[in-house]
Amino acid sequence: MWQQSEQAEKLLRERSALQRKVDELEALRQELEDLGALYELAEEAQDQQLLIELENTQSAFQATLDRAALAALMRGEADSNDCFLEINAGAGGTESQDWVSMLLRLYLRWAERRGFKTEILDESAGEEAGLKSATIRISGDNAYGWLKGESGVHRLVRISPFDANARRHTSFAAVNVAPVVEAATAAEILDKDLRVDTFRASGAGGQHVNKTDSAIRITHLPTGIVVSCQTERSQHRNRTLAMEMLHAKMYEIELRKREAASQQAYDSQTDIGWGHQIRSYVLQPYQLVKDMRTGVEVGNAASVLDGDIDVFLESYLSWSKEKDDPAG
Repeated sequence: MWQQSEQAEKLLRERSALQRKVDELEALRQELEDLGALYELAEEAQDQQLLIELENTQSAFQATLDRAALAALMRGEADSNDCFLEINAGAGGTESQDWVSMLLRLYLRWAERRGFKTEILDESAGEEAGLKSATIRISGDNAYGWLKGESGVHRLVRISPFDANARRHTSFAAVNVAPVVEAATAAEILDKDLRVDTFRASGAGGQHVNKTDSAIRITHLPTGIVVSCQTERSQHRNRTLAMEMLHAKMYEIELRKREAASQQAYDSQTDIGWGHQIRSYVLQPYQLVKDMRTGVEVGNAASVLDGDIDVFLESYLSWSKEKDDPAG
Protein backbone atom coordinates (compact mmCIF):
# COMPACT_ATOMS: atom_id res chain seq x y z
CA MET A 1 0.00 0.00 0.00
CA TRP A 2 2.79 2.45 0.91
CA GLN A 3 4.78 1.65 -2.23
CA GLN A 4 1.81 1.94 -4.61
CA SER A 5 0.19 5.24 -3.71
CA GLU A 6 -2.16 5.38 -6.72
CA GLN A 7 -3.49 1.88 -6.05
CA ALA A 8 -3.81 2.69 -2.35
CA GLU A 9 -5.78 5.85 -3.11
CA LYS A 10 -8.12 3.90 -5.40
CA LEU A 11 -8.71 1.25 -2.72
CA LEU A 12 -9.36 3.87 -0.05
CA ARG A 13 -11.90 5.62 -2.28
CA GLU A 14 -13.63 2.31 -2.94
CA ARG A 15 -13.63 1.47 0.77
CA SER A 16 -15.11 4.88 1.63
CA ALA A 17 -17.86 4.47 -0.96
CA LEU A 18 -18.73 0.99 0.34
CA GLN A 19 -18.67 2.22 3.95
CA ARG A 20 -21.12 5.00 3.07
CA LYS A 21 -23.49 2.45 1.54
CA VAL A 22 -23.27 0.23 4.61
CA ASP A 23 -23.87 3.22 6.90
CA GLU A 24 -26.90 4.32 4.85
CA LEU A 25 -28.43 0.84 4.99
CA GLU A 26 -27.74 0.55 8.72
CA ALA A 27 -29.41 3.93 9.29
CA LEU A 28 -32.47 2.79 7.30
CA ARG A 29 -32.67 -0.45 9.30
CA GLN A 30 -32.44 1.43 12.59
CA GLU A 31 -35.08 3.96 11.53
CA LEU A 32 -37.44 1.14 10.52
CA GLU A 33 -37.01 -0.54 13.92
CA ASP A 34 -37.63 2.78 15.71
CA LEU A 35 -40.78 3.41 13.69
CA GLY A 36 -42.08 -0.05 14.51
CA ALA A 37 -41.47 0.42 18.24
CA LEU A 38 -43.15 3.84 18.24
CA TYR A 39 -46.20 2.48 16.41
CA GLU A 40 -46.60 -0.22 19.05
CA LEU A 41 -46.41 2.35 21.86
CA ALA A 42 -48.85 4.71 20.13
CA GLU A 43 -51.38 1.93 19.52
CA GLU A 44 -51.15 0.70 23.11
CA ALA A 45 -51.66 4.23 24.43
CA GLN A 46 -54.29 5.04 21.77
CA ASP A 47 -52.40 8.27 21.09
CA GLN A 48 -54.07 9.50 17.90
CA GLN A 49 -51.86 12.58 17.58
CA LEU A 50 -48.70 10.47 17.71
CA LEU A 51 -50.17 8.04 15.16
CA ILE A 52 -50.80 10.92 12.76
CA GLU A 53 -47.23 12.17 13.21
CA LEU A 54 -45.91 8.66 12.63
CA GLU A 55 -47.88 8.41 9.37
CA ASN A 56 -46.09 11.53 8.12
CA THR A 57 -42.74 10.15 9.30
CA GLN A 58 -43.47 6.87 7.53
CA SER A 59 -44.11 8.73 4.24
CA ALA A 60 -40.75 10.49 4.50
CA PHE A 61 -39.04 7.20 5.36
CA GLN A 62 -40.65 5.52 2.35
CA ALA A 63 -39.31 8.28 0.08
CA THR A 64 -35.81 7.76 1.50
CA LEU A 65 -36.16 4.02 1.01
CA ASP A 66 -37.27 4.52 -2.60
CA ARG A 67 -34.21 6.66 -3.30
CA ALA A 68 -31.96 4.01 -1.78
CA ALA A 69 -33.62 1.40 -4.01
CA LEU A 70 -32.92 3.56 -7.07
CA ALA A 71 -29.29 3.99 -6.04
CA ALA A 72 -29.07 0.19 -5.84
CA LEU A 73 -29.99 0.05 -9.53
CA MET A 74 -26.69 1.69 -10.41
CA ARG A 75 -24.80 -1.45 -11.23
CA GLY A 76 -23.50 -0.31 -14.59
CA GLU A 77 -19.85 -0.62 -15.45
CA ALA A 78 -19.16 3.08 -14.84
CA ASP A 79 -22.15 4.21 -12.76
CA SER A 80 -20.04 4.88 -9.66
CA ASN A 81 -17.60 7.11 -11.56
CA ASP A 82 -17.34 10.88 -11.71
CA CYS A 83 -18.41 12.36 -15.03
CA PHE A 84 -17.80 15.01 -17.65
CA LEU A 85 -20.94 16.89 -18.71
CA GLU A 86 -20.84 18.85 -21.96
CA ILE A 87 -23.52 21.24 -23.25
CA ASN A 88 -23.63 22.51 -26.85
CA ALA A 89 -25.95 25.09 -28.40
CA GLY A 90 -28.16 23.90 -31.25
CA ALA A 91 -30.75 25.53 -33.48
CA GLY A 92 -31.77 28.96 -32.25
CA GLY A 93 -28.71 31.24 -32.38
CA THR A 94 -28.43 33.62 -29.42
CA GLU A 95 -31.49 32.01 -27.85
CA SER A 96 -29.83 28.59 -27.77
CA GLN A 97 -26.57 30.04 -26.49
CA ASP A 98 -28.46 31.62 -23.60
CA TRP A 99 -30.17 28.24 -23.06
CA VAL A 100 -26.71 26.63 -22.70
CA SER A 101 -25.86 29.04 -19.87
CA MET A 102 -29.21 28.25 -18.20
CA LEU A 103 -28.56 24.51 -18.40
CA LEU A 104 -25.04 24.98 -17.07
CA ARG A 105 -26.46 26.76 -14.03
CA LEU A 106 -29.09 24.01 -13.63
CA TYR A 107 -26.47 21.25 -13.39
CA LEU A 108 -24.16 23.29 -11.17
CA ARG A 109 -27.07 23.94 -8.79
CA TRP A 110 -28.06 20.25 -8.85
CA ALA A 111 -24.50 19.22 -7.97
CA GLU A 112 -24.39 21.82 -5.19
CA ARG A 113 -27.61 20.43 -3.70
CA ARG A 114 -26.02 16.98 -3.53
CA GLY A 115 -22.73 18.19 -2.16
CA PHE A 116 -20.88 17.16 -5.33
CA LYS A 117 -17.72 18.92 -6.45
CA THR A 118 -17.80 20.73 -9.81
CA GLU A 119 -15.10 22.18 -12.03
CA ILE A 120 -15.73 24.20 -15.19
CA LEU A 121 -13.21 22.93 -17.74
CA ASP A 122 -14.21 24.83 -20.85
CA GLU A 123 -16.55 27.64 -21.89
CA SER A 124 -17.05 29.17 -25.32
CA ALA A 125 -18.83 32.51 -25.13
CA GLY A 126 -21.70 33.35 -27.48
CA GLU A 127 -21.56 36.30 -29.87
CA GLU A 128 -24.21 38.35 -28.03
CA ALA A 129 -25.09 36.40 -24.88
CA GLY A 130 -24.81 33.02 -23.26
CA LEU A 131 -22.43 30.23 -24.26
CA LYS A 132 -21.87 28.25 -27.43
CA SER A 133 -20.65 25.34 -25.31
CA ALA A 134 -19.54 24.43 -21.82
CA THR A 135 -17.88 21.41 -20.22
CA ILE A 136 -17.80 20.64 -16.50
CA ARG A 137 -16.50 17.80 -14.38
CA ILE A 138 -18.83 16.59 -11.63
CA SER A 139 -17.34 14.51 -8.82
CA GLY A 140 -19.42 12.60 -6.28
CA ASP A 141 -20.96 9.22 -5.45
CA ASN A 142 -22.52 7.71 -8.59
CA ALA A 143 -22.25 11.02 -10.48
CA TYR A 144 -22.29 9.27 -13.86
CA GLY A 145 -24.99 6.85 -12.77
CA TRP A 146 -27.30 9.71 -11.81
CA LEU A 147 -26.61 11.91 -14.84
CA LYS A 148 -26.13 9.47 -17.72
CA GLY A 149 -29.82 9.77 -18.61
CA GLU A 150 -29.36 13.51 -19.24
CA SER A 151 -27.56 12.85 -22.53
CA GLY A 152 -29.72 14.09 -25.38
CA VAL A 153 -31.36 17.23 -26.71
CA HIS A 154 -33.14 19.63 -24.33
CA ARG A 155 -35.78 21.99 -25.78
CA LEU A 156 -36.77 25.38 -24.33
CA VAL A 157 -39.90 27.38 -25.24
CA ARG A 158 -40.21 30.91 -23.88
CA ILE A 159 -40.83 34.57 -24.68
CA SER A 160 -37.44 35.73 -25.90
CA PRO A 161 -35.67 38.36 -23.76
CA PHE A 162 -33.69 39.22 -26.91
CA ASP A 163 -36.73 39.88 -29.12
CA ALA A 164 -38.02 43.45 -29.07
CA ASN A 165 -41.41 42.15 -30.24
CA ALA A 166 -41.64 39.70 -27.29
CA ARG A 167 -42.28 36.71 -29.52
CA ARG A 168 -42.11 33.12 -28.39
CA HIS A 169 -38.94 31.25 -29.40
CA THR A 170 -37.88 27.61 -29.33
CA SER A 171 -34.27 26.81 -28.50
CA PHE A 172 -32.26 23.60 -28.41
CA ALA A 173 -29.12 22.43 -26.61
CA ALA A 174 -27.45 19.03 -26.55
CA VAL A 175 -26.14 17.50 -23.33
CA ASN A 176 -23.58 14.71 -23.37
CA VAL A 177 -22.45 12.88 -20.22
CA ALA A 178 -19.36 10.65 -20.17
CA PRO A 179 -17.76 8.81 -17.24
CA VAL A 180 -14.32 9.74 -15.98
CA VAL A 181 -12.12 6.68 -16.51
CA GLU A 182 -8.63 5.70 -15.49
CA ALA A 183 -5.92 5.47 -18.13
CA ALA A 184 -5.72 1.70 -17.67
CA THR A 185 -9.44 1.37 -18.47
CA ALA A 186 -9.56 3.78 -21.41
CA ALA A 187 -9.08 2.76 -25.03
CA GLU A 188 -5.67 3.30 -26.61
CA ILE A 189 -5.42 6.56 -28.53
CA LEU A 190 -2.62 6.96 -31.07
CA ASP A 191 -0.84 10.29 -31.52
CA LYS A 192 -1.19 10.01 -35.31
CA ASP A 193 -4.98 10.04 -34.88
CA LEU A 194 -4.95 13.39 -33.09
CA ARG A 195 -4.96 17.00 -34.27
CA VAL A 196 -3.98 19.37 -31.47
CA ASP A 197 -4.71 23.09 -31.74
CA THR A 198 -3.78 25.78 -29.26
CA PHE A 199 -5.61 29.07 -28.77
CA ARG A 200 -6.00 31.86 -26.26
CA ALA A 201 -8.38 31.28 -23.39
CA SER A 202 -11.50 33.38 -23.92
CA GLY A 203 -12.69 33.69 -20.33
CA ALA A 204 -11.45 35.76 -17.44
CA GLY A 205 -8.54 34.28 -15.62
CA GLY A 206 -5.71 36.74 -15.30
CA GLN A 207 -3.11 38.29 -17.53
CA HIS A 208 -1.27 35.06 -18.27
CA VAL A 209 -4.39 33.16 -19.37
CA ASN A 210 -5.53 35.81 -21.82
CA LYS A 211 -2.16 36.58 -23.42
CA THR A 212 -0.79 33.10 -24.10
CA ASP A 213 -2.06 30.18 -26.19
CA SER A 214 -2.66 28.01 -23.13
CA ALA A 215 -6.03 26.58 -24.21
CA ILE A 216 -6.07 23.24 -25.99
CA ARG A 217 -8.43 21.72 -28.56
CA ILE A 218 -7.94 18.06 -29.53
CA THR A 219 -9.68 16.41 -32.47
CA HIS A 220 -9.74 12.62 -32.73
CA LEU A 221 -9.62 12.21 -36.51
CA PRO A 222 -11.09 8.68 -36.87
CA THR A 223 -14.25 9.53 -34.89
CA GLY A 224 -14.45 13.31 -35.27
CA ILE A 225 -14.69 13.76 -31.49
CA VAL A 226 -13.54 17.22 -30.40
CA VAL A 227 -12.63 18.19 -26.84
CA SER A 228 -11.16 21.41 -25.48
CA CYS A 229 -9.95 22.76 -22.17
CA GLN A 230 -8.91 26.25 -21.09
CA THR A 231 -9.43 26.15 -17.34
CA GLU A 232 -5.72 26.01 -16.42
CA ARG A 233 -2.90 28.48 -17.06
CA SER A 234 -0.61 25.62 -18.03
CA GLN A 235 -0.93 24.34 -21.59
CA HIS A 236 0.40 20.98 -20.42
CA ARG A 237 -2.30 20.72 -17.73
CA ASN A 238 -5.02 21.69 -20.19
CA ARG A 239 -3.80 19.02 -22.60
CA THR A 240 -3.88 16.41 -19.81
CA LEU A 241 -7.48 17.35 -18.93
CA ALA A 242 -8.50 17.38 -22.59
CA MET A 243 -7.07 13.88 -23.06
CA GLU A 244 -9.03 12.71 -20.01
CA MET A 245 -12.19 14.06 -21.64
CA LEU A 246 -11.35 12.37 -24.94
CA HIS A 247 -10.78 9.04 -23.19
CA ALA A 248 -14.08 9.50 -21.37
CA LYS A 249 -16.02 10.20 -24.57
CA MET A 250 -14.55 7.22 -26.40
CA TYR A 251 -15.19 4.98 -23.40
CA GLU A 252 -18.77 6.24 -23.18
CA ILE A 253 -19.36 5.44 -26.86
CA GLU A 254 -18.10 1.89 -26.41
CA LEU A 255 -20.08 1.55 -23.19
CA ARG A 256 -23.30 2.56 -24.90
CA LYS A 257 -22.63 0.26 -27.83
CA ARG A 258 -22.28 -2.63 -25.41
CA GLU A 259 -25.50 -1.63 -23.71
CA ALA A 260 -27.92 -2.30 -26.54
CA ALA A 261 -30.82 -0.68 -24.70
CA SER A 262 -28.94 2.61 -24.60
CA GLN A 263 -28.02 2.67 -28.29
CA GLN A 264 -31.13 4.59 -29.29
CA ALA A 265 -30.34 7.32 -26.75
CA TYR A 266 -26.85 7.63 -28.21
CA ASP A 267 -28.14 7.84 -31.78
CA SER A 268 -30.64 10.55 -30.79
CA GLN A 269 -27.84 13.08 -30.47
CA THR A 270 -27.03 13.15 -34.19
CA ASP A 271 -29.10 16.31 -34.71
CA ILE A 272 -29.65 19.11 -32.20
CA GLY A 273 -33.14 20.18 -33.20
CA TRP A 274 -36.74 19.21 -33.75
CA GLY A 275 -37.77 15.61 -33.14
CA HIS A 276 -34.72 14.59 -31.13
CA GLN A 277 -35.39 16.12 -27.71
CA ILE A 278 -35.48 14.04 -24.54
CA ARG A 279 -37.00 16.81 -22.41
CA SER A 280 -39.07 19.89 -23.09
CA TYR A 281 -39.04 23.02 -20.88
CA VAL A 282 -42.02 25.31 -21.59
CA LEU A 283 -42.06 28.70 -19.84
CA GLN A 284 -44.77 30.41 -21.96
CA PRO A 285 -47.72 30.41 -22.43
CA TYR A 286 -47.77 27.98 -19.47
CA GLN A 287 -45.10 26.37 -17.31
CA LEU A 288 -44.34 22.68 -17.79
CA VAL A 289 -41.21 20.54 -17.93
CA LYS A 290 -41.83 17.13 -19.49
CA ASP A 291 -39.52 14.18 -20.09
CA MET A 292 -40.36 12.64 -23.45
CA ARG A 293 -39.12 9.17 -22.47
CA THR A 294 -40.73 8.64 -19.08
CA GLY A 295 -43.70 11.00 -19.44
CA VAL A 296 -42.92 12.65 -16.08
CA GLU A 297 -44.16 16.25 -15.89
CA VAL A 298 -43.38 19.08 -13.44
CA GLY A 299 -45.34 22.34 -13.42
CA ASN A 300 -42.80 24.33 -11.39
CA ALA A 301 -40.35 25.11 -14.19
CA ALA A 302 -38.46 27.68 -12.08
CA SER A 303 -37.61 25.01 -9.52
CA VAL A 304 -36.38 22.64 -12.24
CA LEU A 305 -34.18 25.37 -13.75
CA ASP A 306 -32.77 25.92 -10.26
CA GLY A 307 -31.47 22.35 -10.22
CA ASP A 308 -34.42 20.42 -8.79
CA ILE A 309 -34.26 17.57 -11.34
CA ASP A 310 -34.18 14.53 -9.03
CA VAL A 311 -37.68 13.46 -10.10
CA PHE A 312 -36.47 13.21 -13.70
CA LEU A 313 -33.26 11.40 -12.78
CA GLU A 314 -35.09 8.92 -10.56
CA SER A 315 -37.86 8.26 -13.08
CA TYR A 316 -35.26 7.66 -15.80
CA LEU A 317 -33.51 5.04 -13.67
CA SER A 318 -36.80 3.23 -13.06
CA TRP A 319 -37.81 3.55 -16.72
CA SER A 320 -34.48 2.26 -18.04
CA LYS A 321 -34.60 -0.72 -15.66
CA GLU A 322 -38.10 -1.63 -16.83
CA LYS A 323 -37.06 -1.16 -20.46
CA ASP A 324 -34.01 -3.37 -20.03
CA ASP A 325 -35.85 -5.98 -17.94
CA PRO A 326 -39.62 -5.94 -18.64
CA ALA A 327 -40.12 -8.96 -16.41
CA GLY A 328 -38.68 -7.05 -13.44
